[in-house]
Amino acid sequence: MGKQSWKAGNMLYPVPAVMVSCKGKDTKANIITLAWAGTVCSDPVMLSVSIRPERYSHDIIEKSGEFVVNLVTEELTRACDWCGVRSGKDHDKFKEMKLTEYVSDFMETPAINESPVNIYCKVKDILRLGSHDMFIAEVVGVTVDDAYMDEKGKFDLAACKLMAYSHGEYFALGRKLGKFGYSVKKK
Repeated sequence: MGKQSWKAGNMLYPVPAVMVSCKGKDTKANIITLAWAGTVCSDPVMLSVSIRPERYSHDIIEKSGEFVVNLVTEELTRACDWCGVRSGKDHDKFKEMKLTEYVSDFMETPAINESPVNIYCKVKDILRLGSHDMFIAEVVGVTVDDAYMDEKGKFDLAACKLMAYSHGEYFALGRKLGKFGYSVKKK
């Protein structure tokens, strides 16, 4: 069995495709689809999103200092893709994709009501890295859809049927293989 050597490239897949909502003082709410989002820190709770400076949402987020990461279900995959290939300069993405703005107590920037998990973020730093700027943000709150709460009051993330993005394609997440620590758990 052999290996091939390729030029440098980002092969860290699969990743979550997320819909990030943003709103400026003088702009309508917008949605940008990103596959470059991730956890940065657990205390304080922080995450990052990376956006090309020429994207319409970049300026909105930079000026407002806030955004919402909305997780994407199988049902939202088409809207996720559409919001990633259309510009908010030319389209009202909430309206055209028939998505509902949800305004929480955390901030004025609306979340996507149809998303099962909305993560509200305040920008703490912007790293200018090259093709993308990384927005490092503190999570100030989360809203979850009541429909995914089980009988014990626990949020059932697997029931959300989240999707992932891998090298230009969208995939439904598969079956559970184990849980954290299962490999060392005493039998």
